[in-house]
Amino acid sequence: MTRSGQEYLASLRDGREIWLDGERVGDVTTHPAFRNTAASVARLYDLAHDSEHTPVLTRGGVHRAFAVPRSYEDLVSRREAYKVWAEASFGFLGRTPDCMAGGAAGFAAMPSLFTTEAYDGSAAALAYHRRLAEGDLYPAFTLTNPQIDRTRSASRQEEDDLVVRVVAEKDGGIVVRGAKMMGTAAAFADEVIVGTIEPLAPEDVEHAVCFSVPVGTPGLRLVSRTSYEARARSVFDNPLSSRFDENDALLVCDDVFVPWERVLVYRHVEASFRMWWRTPAYLNFVHQSATRFWTKLEFLTGLAILITKANNTYELPPVTQAIGRLLGRVAQAKAFVLAAEASYEEVDGGRGGVAPGKDISFAQRIMAGELYPQALQEIKLLAGGGVIQLPASGRDLLHPELGPLVRRYIRSPGTPAEDRVKLLKLAWDALGSEFAGRHEQYERFYHGAPHVYLTQQAWEGEGPACEALAQSCLDGYDLGGVR
Repeated sequence: MTRSGQEYLASLRDGREIWLDGERVGDVTTHPAFRNTAASVARLYDLAHDSEHTPVLTRGGVHRAFAVPRSYEDLVSRREAYKVWAEASFGFLGRTPDCMAGGAAGFAAMPSLFTTEAYDGSAAALAYHRRLAEGDLYPAFTLTNPQIDRTRSASRQEEDDLVVRVVAEKDGGIVVRGAKMMGTAAAFADEVIVGTIEPLAPEDVEHAVCFSVPVGTPGLRLVSRTSYEARARSVFDNPLSSRFDENDALLVCDDVFVPWERVLVYRHVEASFRMWWRTPAYLNFVHQSATRFWTKLEFLTGLAILITKANNTYELPPVTQAIGRLLGRVAQAKAFVLAAEASYEEVDGGRGGVAPGKDISFAQRIMAGELYPQALQEIKLLAGGGVIQLPASGRDLLHPELGPLVRRYIRSPGTPAEDRVKLLKLAWDALGSEFAGRHEQYERFYHGAPHVYLTQQAWEGEGPACEALAQSCLDGYDLGGVR
């Protein structure tokens, strides 16, 4: 049975060490920088636990994201579950529990990849998946090395322990020390998996480790970035950032003990990399994120339609064309999801079920990173200066002297001031606030830097088939027809 929202919130009161603005956060469920987002995640759990969406979100009492898909129909069912949760946050919560749940299902589809000459992590990989699914846990991940000196490998940084590494081995497990970055939503998770999705150098054996531990594990510390939720004045004034700031944090391990049963990869450079790329784990990530991205574009396009209607410009030909362009981008984002499902591939000769098509999934990363800034720019042009000239807060509308002035001058035909201010504050939170800026950067680099995923597309894409088609044209004629 899936957890309720209240059961999820109770799980966060585990003594976890989270730092913000020089102070340790006592309880993320009550702290003003985290409580509303924690409540938004709890609502996701309630949707799965007991709502009209439960049949879509779960099967046999387990969230569908944890299932290893065995057919095209299973992929569709999983995407439908992704869509329900994405719509609950309008696409602005990216690393919801279903994200890494799909990754864990990818591990379970090919546990043999965790067996190496250095360590056999296959049982731990299967136990990880089973533990998450049966407990309906929220798994987060930190897979990126700190950006200190990108010209050096992990083991050749200017100081030891800048990147997570194993510093001791004990009978019951290992001791790790160092840091990882981009712990998105880790503050709200039950467990965090620590590993590396980028290739390591042959000498980085001590850093070639992957494990998952509870966020409340002694010695594990999360250093939070600025909280947009904490800076939000109210839901009316900051409707997105006040409720959907999943936060990002630097993870620091200070001699954290990890039991062997929680270690998936140990002292094997190749396995620490291929666990993400040779199992369906990463493809499952893309399936979830592409569904969320499609939903986010739907929301932004709907926002553009509401703004232009409120501005009484919706039927102007240039505006209609701009809306058409945005709707075309929504269809494009949707098409990538459906095409990845339709081009599914067997995993491990069918023994591991199926996964979304790699070529389409990898191409989605390119599309999303380039399309999102374009969509924002289009909507900003449609919104104009209205999103800037707004009352400081909803209090102005309630003030006995200012209220009548605001209601007179900040309105449009058919749209009273309160409705217009509400709409444009939502637009600004999505388009121009610091929260919005983070989301633009997030979508640009969600799947890594362009030089990484473009190169990978060149390696993994259908280049040989394209080359062969062009060559077949060349082979079809010669100088024989020249006169």
